[in-house]
Amino acid sequence: MHERTAHDTPPTGVSRRRVVGLGAAALAALGVGSTAACSSDGRSTGTGVRVDPPAAQTDPTKHVIEANRRVREALPFSDTADFAAADRGFLRGPESGVIKDARGRTVWDMDSYGFLRGECPPSVNPSLWRQSQLNIRQGLYEVAPGIYQLRGFDLSVMTVIEGRTGIVIIDPLISAETAAAGLALYRAQRGADRPVLGVVYSHSHIDHFGGVPGVTTAEDVAAGRCAILAPAGFMDEAVAENVYAGTAMTRRSTYMFGPAIPRGPKGSVGTGLGQTTSLGDKGLIAPTVSIDRTGRIETVDGVTMEFQMTPGTEAPAEMNVHLPEMRALFVAENASHTLHNVLTLRGALVRDARVWARYLTETINRYGRRVDVCFGAHHWPTWGTDEVVRFLGAQRDVYSYLHDQTLRMLNQGHVGSEIAERMVLPPALEKAWSTRGYYGTVSHNVKAIYQRYMGWFDGNPAHLWEHPPVEGAKRHVAAMGGADAALQVAQKAYDDGDFRWAAQVNDYVIFADEANETAKRLQAATFEQLAYASESATWRNFYLTGAHELRHGKIPPSAVVSTPTLTAALTVPQLFDAVALRIDGRRAWDVESVIDWEITDGPGEVYRTELRNGVFTHFATAEYEGLPAATTTVQLTKPVLAQVLGGADVADLAGSGRLRVVGPAEPLSTLRSVVDDPDPGFSIVTP
Repeated sequence: MHERTAHDTPPTGVSRRRVVGLGAAALAALGVGSTAACSSDGRSTGTGVRVDPPAAQTDPTKHVIEANRRVREALPFSDTADFAAADRGFLRGPESGVIKDARGRTVWDMDSYGFLRGECPPSVNPSLWRQSQLNIRQGLYEVAPGIYQLRGFDLSVMTVIEGRTGIVIIDPLISAETAAAGLALYRAQRGADRPVLGVVYSHSHIDHFGGVPGVTTAEDVAAGRCAILAPAGFMDEAVAENVYAGTAMTRRSTYMFGPAIPRGPKGSVGTGLGQTTSLGDKGLIAPTVSIDRTGRIETVDGVTMEFQMTPGTEAPAEMNVHLPEMRALFVAENASHTLHNVLTLRGALVRDARVWARYLTETINRYGRRVDVCFGAHHWPTWGTDEVVRFLGAQRDVYSYLHDQTLRMLNQGHVGSEIAERMVLPPALEKAWSTRGYYGTVSHNVKAIYQRYMGWFDGNPAHLWEHPPVEGAKRHVAAMGGADAALQVAQKAYDDGDFRWAAQVNDYVIFADEANETAKRLQAATFEQLAYASESATWRNFYLTGAHELRHGKIPPSAVVSTPTLTAALTVPQLFDAVALRIDGRRAWDVESVIDWEITDGPGEVYRTELRNGVFTHFATAEYEGLPAATTTVQLTKPVLAQVLGGADVADLAGSGRLRVVGPAEPLSTLRSVVDDPDPGFSIVTP
């Protein structure tokens, strides 16, 4: 629902902030107005409204049904070229869409999405339903002679390139089990005698490397039997998210990918980028070849690969792969059949839309006219030189347009939320399926671009020192005349189809009084309506997960990223960084300690940690001369260091000979006493 406005500047005599609410994105969720619950002078008209929200999940209201009908009328559903492309080259499907681990636990279930083969129900945006139908294809596909893809085995796609005697794999999915299942299907079709001689990690997100133990082993890599190629900076970036904000990102990923939501017409229909994330064992084998410049050529088993570096686009460390002898181009996640995220809803550093667009320009000019097929780490390929250039051009243009127009309006004084309401894509991009907002959206990407340049503060002093959520909510509810009056306002907004305002008012009531079950039920119903109309799969998942937690309580934390193999990939400084971020500053205000850590399984490095003023500082001692003596010295290997910093008992480790403490052991126990444990199940839709 991208309704077009006639102007993006206010008419004479009208405040820019008053006209903003008429913009396209304001209607993007439902195609309804945003003032239904207020009178012409802005006063609430909710008095006397019956507030009795259902305890069970709701059906779509007439407002949602109408909005979704308008989507079907507005978009070119008669264009089925993507379906032909998604089916092209199909060779073989798996016997079952369910993949289990060695313990018999289901880690992937594509069969559960079988309902998507039917007609679109009123509880799903028709555009999103179409995208999900495309994403449920599962099997082995031939992209070009010697190039194959395993699709539908995980959130991402695994590519197999045949060499002289073996194969090179690009992006081995999230989990070892799904990667192994994909490889087994390839071998069943093409022969089991081709060893994996190379693995390419296109970038530093886990859905592109986590399944590597399913296709090769650390022993084969160490022995030189399998090369692993990755962009420069890959290792630092691959583990950095887990060090700094991994717990929070993982919790929010539960909302973004919706693994706990039942799959069905009123539940999860996918993520837009793929269906969901697998739940198997994850690993990381360090690269043996670091790609550090565009134009670098590497050959593995006769497969010639030319690399284009694209750092700071969809990931901090990312690269495209040109296969000149096959006239094929792998574009990683820099170009997909969706508008991607400038800022992912799970949380991350804001990406640079300007840089992203410029790298795509380089991709087009350097490779676009030299290839017959373009394929990526998600979705289906694009065939034909002209079509490849068109597809890449549309992807480039959408990021460039969002960036440039956001900056134009930013410099006219509009803030991020206003720009998001006003932003309308050019007609060609608006109608292109590959630039629709199934994963990223125009709305949250525009806000991210604003954030990148201007930060969180919009310049209005009234917003400089607002009350935090609970205290602010209590004051809002009191100003509305109490919870009952506020809920009447929210119910009126709900009845009128102004679900955005209903959600905002309900949120005030819940954060003012978490025990208000009526507010929770009404908010759950509101979230469900917003979900049913969302074109973005990630918005739908956020809304439905929020509704689920309001109705049934918090979803138990899931182990998505924290595995021993990934922890082992952390460097010593990263391990200490992880501790620094968990120091409870108040408890550590008056604690002082200086500890030297001698790492015995490396080149003899010694690291010093100092705890003072609630700050945990660390550095390598070899870089400095004349340092005062440490209070305590600990001699241990890096794996044991990870155990100590993770809370293992030092006395037990010392007793078993796995570490040696020189000097008093008290600083070690003191350090552990001021380290906080993160909360993997923190509240989101409640205080």
